[in-house]
Amino acid sequence: MKTLVAIPVYNEHEHVAEVIEATRRFDCPILAIDDGSTDGSAEILARQADVAVITHPANLGYGQSVIDAFRYADAHGFDWVITMDCDEQHEPALIPAFLDAAERGDADIISGSRYLCADPADDPPPPARRRINHTINARLERVLGLRLTDSFCGFKAHRVAALRRLALSEPGYAFPMQFWVQCVCHGLRIREIPVPRIYRDARRSFGGALDDPETRLQHYLRVFAQALAALPPASIRGEPCCVMASCS
Repeated sequence: MKTLVAIPVYNEHEHVAEVIEATRRFDCPILAIDDGSTDGSAEILARQADVAVITHPANLGYGQSVIDAFRYADAHGFDWVITMDCDEQHEPALIPAFLDAAERGDADIISGSRYLCADPADDPPPPARRRINHTINARLERVLGLRLTDSFCGFKAHRVAALRRLALSEPGYAFPMQFWVQCVCHGLRIREIPVPRIYRDARRSFGGALDDPETRLQHYLRVFAQALAALPPASIRGEPCCVMASCS
């Protein structure tokens, strides 16, 4: 099972070297997507001889970085691509758990969840982020029949052959809204596995007006509505979508 680990990077000079070093231990090829960093992250990446790098000349957005990672994985013959953030909120030590879940062969998307299993060691979520996540989870279940406990965790493993069915174009933080709609539309099999809830910086900026939680939620809902409107008629039947999940 040929697996790529893809790490979107935007102004993460404090963390990028440590995250890459921790990821190396698992012998998966690493791809970094530098999304127009201006803080020295690009120079750090340039010194990582064993890391492939895609460089955006300007900041294009988190979603575009993930889309580029999917394309790279497909073009280079990978079977799976694991995406993880570069701010030390996703622990590379969990990569084997994603590999084990992928090897079971019964899912196309292995999605990390910070809320699937209660752990007293988890950081408390910022209230606005938890509220938005809960609201979107409920909307996904009501409209798509998709039962998730965490719709925004970027720590995921994706079967590359299944990704070929999707036509993803949302460049920003609302990317999951389009992603989940298309996953359900195309019948992708989804499994959630628990990951620690870690918040190194609860005040992280989403950029401009999106730093306001209500504005951010409404933006997500607009992108969700647009993704639904772009589907062929009768693509979504409202039937429950099986999400396999376990704390084990």
